[in-house]
Amino acid sequence: MAFVPRGHKAFNTGRKIWSYLILLTATRSMSSAMKAVVLDKFGGPENMRIGDVGMPEVKDDHVLIKVHATAVNRADVLQRMGKYPPPKGESETLGLEASGVVEFLGANVKKKFKIGEKVMALLAGGGYAEYVSVPDSLVMKVPSGTSLVEAAAIPEVWLTAYQLLHFIGRVQKDDNVLIHAGGSGVGTAAIQMTSLAGAKAFVTAGSSSKLEFAKKLGAYHTANYKEDDFYEVFKKETEGKGINLILDPVGASFWQKNVKSIGLDGRWVLYGLLGGSNIDGNLFGQMLSKRVQITATTLRSRPLKYKKDLVDAFSENVLPHFATGELKPIIDSVFELKDISEAHKTMETAANTGKIVIKVLNEKEEL
Repeated sequence: MAFVPRGHKAFNTGRKIWSYLILLTATRSMSSAMKAVVLDKFGGPENMRIGDVGMPEVKDDHVLIKVHATAVNRADVLQRMGKYPPPKGESETLGLEASGVVEFLGANVKKKFKIGEKVMALLAGGGYAEYVSVPDSLVMKVPSGTSLVEAAAIPEVWLTAYQLLHFIGRVQKDDNVLIHAGGSGVGTAAIQMTSLAGAKAFVTAGSSSKLEFAKKLGAYHTANYKEDDFYEVFKKETEGKGINLILDPVGASFWQKNVKSIGLDGRWVLYGLLGGSNIDGNLFGQMLSKRVQITATTLRSRPLKYKKDLVDAFSENVLPHFATGELKPIIDSVFELKDISEAHKTMETAANTGKIVIKVLNEKEEL
């Protein structure tokens, strides 16, 4: 039989056929359906239940992951309420990140993964399920020493925080970085990465316990936004320089203090509207006088190329620091998949510090 080089069309065609046969064999040993969180109607947490849905399609450049754990994000709550639909063509199932093991590799997967290897992935949807199919460019190997429960707390918030700080915020050594919602998943990640970048994290949160935890993670200075004017608190600490970069998931209710806090040529990254979207005041005039750059961003709706570049940069510059212990995912609580409604209720109270993780596999199936 003639040798067929790897790049030859015939080789790729054969590989696709072989991959299809492997997938066909694998799916025969599995049910054509899987367990997932089903949303009967938009509204409260009580509208979610565990049900049977079809197995995800595994495209040629996709990795099929058997999900061990996923996590709750604010976007999941909004989608459940009918306020944040998934991008066109993506899974209607909730869940923006997952950890697990490689079950199958599509014919054109370029990254070097092995069947059974522990991985984690950024998703546009589908994480609250037994299996998820993901473009290989959005899949990362789990760092050495990191459990799959811990890994489920990494993709969405750490990639979001990396995007805010580096892709958009262009954080520099010695910058003063104002991080709101310091007890959130993004907040706890941003504090650690700010320190890693050699910048100073100025953190707000609504409880003394969250602020104390922020200090343990490396926060330079903190303020309780419920009790103090964070502008006044941080004014002295910046020695009149002001804040170089604001990471803002709040919006309207903080805009006046933010614009007072930010320094000349400061960067302001808006990535949420927890405090509303409507303002009344001289925002533009004050921004103009300080030459402020403001950018609004979301991650879920970004094109695949952008997400790939983000994952690649994060994997090179940040991921190795988990294995050394310099960085760590912060987990508030862990729920079973059957208790997904309770997990969402916990998120809605905003009492959590760090991530709320969901175990998809039961105890007998743990890896």
